[in-house]
Amino acid sequence: MEPTTIGLVSVALMLVLIYLGMYVGVALTLLSFVGVWIIRGDIGIASNLLALAANDAISDYIFGVVPLFVLMGLLVSVADIGRDTFEVANQLFRRLRGGLGIATVVANAIFAAITGISIASAAVFTKVAVPEMLRHGHTPRFAVGVVAGSSVLGMLIPPSLLLILYGVLTEKSVGDLFIAGVIPGLLLSLAYVVGILLMGRFWPSFVGGRAPDVEDDGRPLMSGAAMAGKLLPVVALVALVLGGLYGGLFTPTEAGAVGAAGALALALIKRRLGWRQLWQVLVETGQITAAVCFLIIAASLYSRMLAISGVTELLRVAIVDSGMGFWGLTAIFITIVLLLGTILDSGSIMLITIPLALPALVGFGTDLIWFGIVTLLAVEIGLLTPPFGIACFVIKATLGNDSQITLNDIFAGAAPFAVIMFLVMLLVIAFPPLATALL
Repeated sequence: MEPTTIGLVSVALMLVLIYLGMYVGVALTLLSFVGVWIIRGDIGIASNLLALAANDAISDYIFGVVPLFVLMGLLVSVADIGRDTFEVANQLFRRLRGGLGIATVVANAIFAAITGISIASAAVFTKVAVPEMLRHGHTPRFAVGVVAGSSVLGMLIPPSLLLILYGVLTEKSVGDLFIAGVIPGLLLSLAYVVGILLMGRFWPSFVGGRAPDVEDDGRPLMSGAAMAGKLLPVVALVALVLGGLYGGLFTPTEAGAVGAAGALALALIKRRLGWRQLWQVLVETGQITAAVCFLIIAASLYSRMLAISGVTELLRVAIVDSGMGFWGLTAIFITIVLLLGTILDSGSIMLITIPLALPALVGFGTDLIWFGIVTLLAVEIGLLTPPFGIACFVIKATLGNDSQITLNDIFAGAAPFAVIMFLVMLLVIAFPPLATALL
């Protein structure tokens, strides 16, 4: 059997195994190992390749950024900074129809700038924002939809684990990717706000809630000093991490270390972190880091197997000779990513698609920084689409089995926000400077 045939068969088998429920990292590693074994006819070569991939894939200094930013995000969650930010945003936008939804988006955007984990945002704001929106008469679908839609900001607004993963797969600067995510992240936040205002005006049955001129339930309003006190820790941490990163004072890894130290200090000052909570945070950080690193090793092995088989070169030549051009390739790539989003998580989609498309993208002279933001927007839409939609499942799990809100309600509520994200992705495609202007 020809090496290219073996490579193509492995791609098809990978999709089958993943659809049957096999963990994507295991599927990539198994098929890569067996593929190299068959191509070279020597199990020793396959074993050596596996060992080299495990060593080379995560030995670089930049990988220290993964546990550090994860640790920072989890410490921020423990410190209840998400709740503080929501309370301030709630007061600022309470007079607008759908104001609580806008408050959730704004708070999530700020929270995203110090977490980088969409799942954390979904869990935090399900506890904080959904009960408040339901109490103020918003429909359940709108309440959970806003949380689901705005939670994806955690993977677009830097720091972002997905941007780190993309940087590793394409060998592009993580710092440049972080900078490129700023304007699209703010644009998506603004689009959500405008979308909520339009839904409140033209689709009030979906939004629900009290009229803007109705007083709240009599709770005392916060003073300016109280609001400043709640926002100051958030602003300080964001300025410390992102300001130092963009100002050239820190590398991404150093920024992660500074951010983790700052988040630890905030959690201790707010007296929200005991020994038990600290242990839980450290264990969860280790679990997330191990999962990410295993996926990176699997993706490295998979990429090497595809290169040995000649599949990547075959695809590059086929795409160039087909005459479809760069935009045809982009349309096909995005379509595949959106379809995979219905059954796979974000990281797995990137691990599968980027190694296959990268040679052709390089052949077309693509700006991989811009393409990374486009890819991330397409991948993140999958967090909101059935049947997998991991953000929606996290919200359902956080609500608990006692909640009257069904998984179908969450997917239905998230649908308008998935459409908004798709429109923003088209804008970034049409106007690349939206992603590259700050570089």
